[in-house]
Amino acid sequence: MKSRKKNLRQVYVWELPVRVFHWVNALSILVLCVTGFIIAYPPGLMSHTEANFTYWFGIVRFIHFATAFVFLFNFIFRLYWAFVGNKFAKWNNYVPLRIAQWKEFWHVVKTDLLMVDNEPERIIGHNTVASVSYFVLFLGVLLQCFTGFGLYAQTSTTSVLVPMFSWIVPMLGGEMNARIVHHLLTWFFILFTIVHVYIVLYHDYIARRAYISAIIGGWKIVPEDVAAEAEEADRQARQRA
Repeated sequence: MKSRKKNLRQVYVWELPVRVFHWVNALSILVLCVTGFIIAYPPGLMSHTEANFTYWFGIVRFIHFATAFVFLFNFIFRLYWAFVGNKFAKWNNYVPLRIAQWKEFWHVVKTDLLMVDNEPERIIGHNTVASVSYFVLFLGVLLQCFTGFGLYAQTSTTSVLVPMFSWIVPMLGGEMNARIVHHLLTWFFILFTIVHVYIVLYHDYIARRAYISAIIGGWKIVPEDVAAEAEEADRQARQRA
């Protein structure tokens, strides 16, 4: 029987603003998906029964639009925190510009996907595969916001939204194309969420790094030698600075 006990240390990784962003983002995506599907396939139009509450669809649309604003401003805040947060939240973690990041990317692929390498990760924050996937997610968020607010601007009387977003629908070739892109991106978020939850649960059990509790309390559990390596790298970086 193989023992899974090893010298471990708690490391504070995810700051409170990052954790708040994560859960606000998760809740917003849930609400937007549910209300979005109701808007796309209104139950009242799919049945022949008499409506007993004629304005419920308006409430659904209001919830969708209000949540979209929360989603957008939460995203803008995360972009801001990518420049002022700790080293685990910095923007350069999500854009693989260094050779070391691509080496790590291939190592994670061999370990987690191809399963041809048993060498454990020596990363405290996100590994490069996760970082690149989040970068793709950020691009998806950006495009979803543009298409969503572009569609909203078609019927909006808000003087600010119309000039800011009304050009998007014509650029995509019309309202139908914009709706198709918006709908496909919804499925992208759903599939991303499913994979994300699976990977977190898998690594929370296999790697024993407390991924789930980390996004709640901010602390990750990492091997002692990995924490010591990170401290030494930080010390050398401060000396070079």
